Amino acid sequence: MQIDIDLLFSWGAVAKKYKKNEIIFDEDEVAHFYYQIIEGSVRMFNSNDEGKEFTQGLFCKGNSFGEPPLFIDQPYPSKAITIQDSTIIKLSKDKFLKILDEYPSIQKSFLILLANKIHSKSNTSKEIINQKPEFRIVAFLNTHKKKSECCNEKVLIPYTRQEIANFTGLRVETVIRVLCKMNTCDKLEIVNHKIYY
Repeated sequence: MQIDIDLLFSWGAVAKKYKKNEIIFDEDEVAHFYYQIIEGSVRMFNSNDEGKEFTQGLFCKGNSFGEPPLFIDQPYPSKAITIQDSTIIKLSKDKFLKILDEYPSIQKSFLILLANKIHSKSNTSKEIINQKPEFRIVAFLNTHKKKSECCNEKVLIPYTRQEIANFTGLRVETVIRVLCKMNTCDKLEIVNHKIYY
């Protein structure tokens, strides 16, 4: 979802620069701001006591992130960090909610965005709980390919093996093993350590 930047600034939003790997908000922190990326990218994830991470989402230029807690007065369920130097707009929660009241078309777009996020999370949960590692990885690759809108040709998957592991809830060793097997069976191509699917 992208709200017009000039509209956000007219309501008092500020643009803040973040360095790579800088924390935007922490898990269990109270949600006070609407965030929208002008430049750069953000990863939202959870981690356990052993340091294993599960990526909840990646967001890039034009995307907003972390909105659901703003609507229900709950803390953030995930940590958000920049994965490259980024510029991000921050708008206070109360002003964000007033924009939604004043602009029904933006409100409708957010309803659609939240419905898509719920649908995506349900599909991801189903894939993680019910399926073998190859199925989880194929589901992840299909989701990325669908977003790239190049369904009839192989596309470069711009994620590391570790990032794929973080998205699928698998160990990185399992991801490496499955990708090698899929390469051998011509289900994907690995060229100079890059994955094409």
